[in-house]
Amino acid sequence: MASDTPAYPPIRRVVTGHDAVQTAKVIMDGPATNAKFPSPGIVSTMIWCTDTTPADISIGAAIEDLGARILGTAPPANGTRFAVIDFPPGNRAHMHRTETIDYVIVLSGQIEMDMDDSTVTLKAGDVMVQRGSNHAWANRSNEWARLAFVLIDAKPLRIGNPVTGSSNAR
Repeated sequence: MASDTPAYPPIRRVVTGHDAVQTAKVIMDGPATNAKFPSPGIVSTMIWCTDTTPADISIGAAIEDLGARILGTAPPANGTRFAVIDFPPGNRAHMHRTETIDYVIVLSGQIEMDMDDSTVTLKAGDVMVQRGSNHAWANRSNEWARLAFVLIDAKPLRIGNPVTGSSNAR
């Protein structure tokens, strides 16, 4: 079994914006450090979030680090959540559902998404649009899988028991 806080390749996070004289520039450049370990071996690293649509992209180099916020699985109401999650081989899959539309990109490895009556296998380079369905992520391979997730708040389906607000799926 993998340790609760495994070593994993760091994620370089580069955030751009504009300074006070409206010159485009890099405002933040370094490793994403807001990692949590929701279950043994799994690492979920928050990259960025927003809490409004349209998002606030105000001018100025002194911005809030929206990657440092502590969130549950779902994004803020009317917002987004961008995270990279590393799944070890043999992870414990957990069935859950969020009231979101999720853009999922497999960066490396292979992962299976179990749903109520089917399973789909995704490999590096595959993308998925996940629309509020009940699902669980299972790494049944022998290698780590790294996935990027962008969750966007959506209108409620009013079915089942979705993970909402600051709740965590794990």
